[in-house]
Amino acid sequence: MHRSAWPAIAALLLLLTGCAASPPAPAPPPPDAAFDYQLGGGYEPDAGVDVVVRDRTDRPDPDRYSICYLNAFQTQPGERESWPADALLTDDRGDPVIDPDWPDEFLLDVRGAEEVIVDRVGAWIRGCAADGFEAVEFDNLDSFTRSGGAFERDDAIAVARRLVDMAHASGLAAGQKNAAEHTAALHDQAGFDFAVAEECAAYDECAAYTDVYRTVLDIEYTDRLPEEFAALCARPGRPSTMILRDRALQRAGEAGHVRETC
Repeated sequence: MHRSAWPAIAALLLLLTGCAASPPAPAPPPPDAAFDYQLGGGYEPDAGVDVVVRDRTDRPDPDRYSICYLNAFQTQPGERESWPADALLTDDRGDPVIDPDWPDEFLLDVRGAEEVIVDRVGAWIRGCAADGFEAVEFDNLDSFTRSGGAFERDDAIAVARRLVDMAHASGLAAGQKNAAEHTAALHDQAGFDFAVAEECAAYDECAAYTDVYRTVLDIEYTDRLPEEFAALCARPGRPSTMILRDRALQRAGEAGHVRETC
């Protein structure tokens, strides 16, 4: 049989069997690259920075590996009204469920509004790719722990799996944000490629990420340090890419801006 016929035959077999392989994962950020976390607004990074994380409403850095931040399982502050009312998780009284640590973020109903979430976040993913980002990070994967039992980890992983596949199909690597204790399941079942962790050294949970991923980007914050940042940097097993930032993530040049590296 002529070799050129094999691709068509393989495609036909996939169609007939109903089995389609997940899209291959693009390259994640380099494991040892210096990075900056710029969700408060993009700015010119320090010399030597090779990886930049910015919000989906911002632009990627054209000269650096750029990661697009997406709040995939909760609303962003100020964006409650942009979501359909039935996409929000409600309690027994019919009130939207609020993240207790972020009072302007409302939980999305992962079980009851899966298609709405996937459609909207999928559009954001494609937008990140079109803008020139190379990866996405999905925040609040652990919102099920705040849902009062309305949905479980398996529900969140099912949605995450679809979003990761959409990211890969768009040419983007997919990053797990936080949820340290669920890292193995999120990697194995949802297919994440790397992790973005907040305060894993302060909470002594970095190994949960580094045991699974080669690339772990860790952000420690100035207002939650159990010891000096230098001491955190000296801890064995810490991620090779760890920075200290101010909690408000101020832009360089603004009052209160902090960015330090190990």
